[in-house]
Amino acid sequence: MATSGRARAVKLDSICAGAVDLAREAVVETAGVLGVGDYLGCTAEAERVVTHQFGCPHPGYVGWKWSATVARASRAKHATVDEVVLLPGEDALQAEAWVPWAERIGAGDVGPGLLMPAPDSDPRLEPGYTGGEDAADADPAELSQTRAVVAELGLGRERVLSVEGRSEAAERWQAGDGGPDNQLSKLAPATCVTCGFFVRLRGSLGREFGVCSNAYSPSDAGVVSIDHGCGAHSSVAEPERTQQPSAPVWDTIAWDESGGLFD
Repeated sequence: MATSGRARAVKLDSICAGAVDLAREAVVETAGVLGVGDYLGCTAEAERVVTHQFGCPHPGYVGWKWSATVARASRAKHATVDEVVLLPGEDALQAEAWVPWAERIGAGDVGPGLLMPAPDSDPRLEPGYTGGEDAADADPAELSQTRAVVAELGLGRERVLSVEGRSEAAERWQAGDGGPDNQLSKLAPATCVTCGFFVRLRGSLGREFGVCSNAYSPSDAGVVSIDHGCGAHSSVAEPERTQQPSAPVWDTIAWDESGGLFD
């Protein structure tokens, strides 16, 4: 049997549509101090199922509507209440969408005493080398040597930076105050890579970044790119002093050479 592609319109049940007083009584019982406003009409939800809507006059719920759904069984002469809910309208005042704490926290938000666990699926990290099951075995000499080399290379960690983690850090540092695209770098006499106070990082990040160790630089103790710069560059020389000071405006120590000091 062929069916039409157009959905059949639901017929409004007259008994359910006429149960306005029943719906209002149910809404008043549920609303409490929120109150119930004017009747806003009804909508057919299904066969013998109708939803009546009432306004909500409470100032904290501007634009919200009370919805009371009533229904009746086949051949029943009276409708009964299914549910009563408070729903937002198109212009309703609503709270912003909830965002998980892990997504709300930003750079620099972790303060003293605050713990921020890194999830197991953190793409910035990947498993490191810790020696596996033999890491705690101190008997074999070759394993002791391996552990010593691992400790020197800084590999004895359960998790290390992944390629994505390094790329994310590099992009953030390049765009930050320690990068090249700021007024401090543009007015600098030279770049950090040629500065004696530049301490290069280890690993792949060391190709582009280091740490400033100049106490007089605004970038001191911060990560800087090799093309960053400031006025405290180690190549900045002191201005040359003239051999003879300029003549005084009023000479108070010169005397006539023909006479003595006490003549």
